[in-house]
Amino acid sequence: MTRIVAGTVGGRVLQVPRAGTRPTSERVREALFSRLEHLDVVDGARVLDLYAGSGALGIEAASRGAAHVTLVESARDAADVCRRNVTTLGLAATTVQVVAEKAERFAARPAVAPWDLVLIDPPYDLPENDLAGVLTGIGHALTDHGVVVVERASRTPEPTWPPTLVRLDRRAYGDTVMWFAELAGS
Repeated sequence: MTRIVAGTVGGRVLQVPRAGTRPTSERVREALFSRLEHLDVVDGARVLDLYAGSGALGIEAASRGAAHVTLVESARDAADVCRRNVTTLGLAATTVQVVAEKAERFAARPAVAPWDLVLIDPPYDLPENDLAGVLTGIGHALTDHGVVVVERASRTPEPTWPPTLVRLDRRAYGDTVMWFAELAGS
């Protein structure tokens, strides 16, 4: 069972797609958002959640005070689950938007407005070159103090950061590793 850890909808249960996703555990989400709140990038933020799955990461951000969250998921069943979770939790469509599109395509387009926080939790088998392409796309769409978080298996290498991004931190939680990056020169 996947639940929102804290905030306005804390403790509420999320639906998860039947197959093809790997929701981030509550323990890892709690640690991640503790770190993000320390960096002061959640409250009032514009958040992008790529490879959203059930929407757990983006919905957690909305629950903790993000002003706007966009969940991007290409699998139709998972995007439908995201929509149901948003509706069931009573999160306004103006607060949490679901986009059924490939993350790679979404990241390649110019952003309507810059993102304060980008959460990237791709399938663990996503090729590193595909991830690098996504990072290049979103590296041009961050606010000056924006943060990018990439969740991967601990056995995968550090992401290849484009010149616009530099590593800020790395945190490991069992088989999960979180890579944090910010704009170069921030």
